[in-house]
Amino acid sequence: MSKCEGLDVFYPIVPDVDWLRRIVPLGVRTIQLRLKGATDGEVRHQIAASIEIAGEYGCQLIVNDYWSQAIELGADFIHLGQEDLAAADVPAIRQAGLKLGISTHDPTELDIALAADPNYIALGPVFETKLKKMKWAPQGLPRVSEWRRRVGRLPLVAIGGITPRTATDVLAAGADSVSVITDFLTHPDPEKRVRDWVALLRN
Repeated sequence: MSKCEGLDVFYPIVPDVDWLRRIVPLGVRTIQLRLKGATDGEVRHQIAASIEIAGEYGCQLIVNDYWSQAIELGADFIHLGQEDLAAADVPAIRQAGLKLGISTHDPTELDIALAADPNYIALGPVFETKLKKMKWAPQGLPRVSEWRRRVGRLPLVAIGGITPRTATDVLAAGADSVSVITDFLTHPDPEKRVRDWVALLRN
């Protein structure tokens, strides 16, 4: 485990419960469910099913964005981007006992995130990412080290374009955990790639 409370050093993000079902049994100990464009009924189904699967394998499930449904369905960790954070009821999230991770991309966003007293800060994109067009330039390893100094002992998650080849450098720069999407989602053998990640970051 990394120094992140409840987080493993390998932190994959998946777009639906089917992907979660595929890779959690491979030794994944932390995973984020990031649903996009789903109906409320589908959101609830996917979160509920993901909670059950993660619980079966002792994996920490983090729900992206849908904080009210996460509270109602019994999730215990959510992740919010800056726009989602602005619209969320953070006191309600805290009152419900959920842990909270927050995305940051620049110093202003970091100040906003720190003011919410999160359980971890995410920084990205560290490197160029092919999953989606980003309005932020790649942050690079120096920014990871800068964030490490600024957040103090608060867990730091790095995301964006990270591969097994670059992961050790990202961790050496100060990240506690690396969040991965494209590297395994687009791989010809995603399960093998996830096993490789688990083996690399548990050594």
